[in-house]
Amino acid sequence: MHWNYSCPHCRSPLNPEDRVVVRAECEGRRFLVGLHPHPGNYEIELPPGEVIGRGTRWELSCPVCDRSLVSELSEDLCALDVHAAGETHRVYFSRIAGEEATFVVSAEGLLKDYGIDTDRYLEHLVHEKYMR
Repeated sequence: MHWNYSCPHCRSPLNPEDRVVVRAECEGRRFLVGLHPHPGNYEIELPPGEVIGRGTRWELSCPVCDRSLVSELSEDLCALDVHAAGETHRVYFSRIAGEEATFVVSAEGLLKDYGIDTDRYLEHLVHEKYMR
C-alpha cells in the first residue's frame, strides 16, 4: 500500500518520492530529513556528515509552509496527514531521536500503534479523534 503524506496546515504533499521530507532543526543545525513512509519503520536519511544524537528533541516542520509539525497532544509528538486506500488519517510520531512511537488515528480514534515506546503516549491518544 502506498502512503501519501501531507502537511496538516498547508496540505502540501511531503513524499513525492519514496521518503517523507521534513525540515529538522536542533542545537543550531537545520537540514532536510527523509523519513520512511511506512509507520513503524524508523529508518531515516540524513545529509552527508549529519548525525542525530539519541535522545535529542528535534523541531520538525513543513518544508513548504515552515509551520511546526509539533502536535497539540504532546510536546514530544509531531503530526502529519496520511492518505492511503482512499482514506485520510492523522499520523503522530515522536520527535525524540531514537524513540520508537508512531500512531495512526482515524475519525473513530486510534487505529494502530507502532514501536516499543508507545506506552509513554497512549494516554494522550486513547480518546483522540482525527479533526479536519
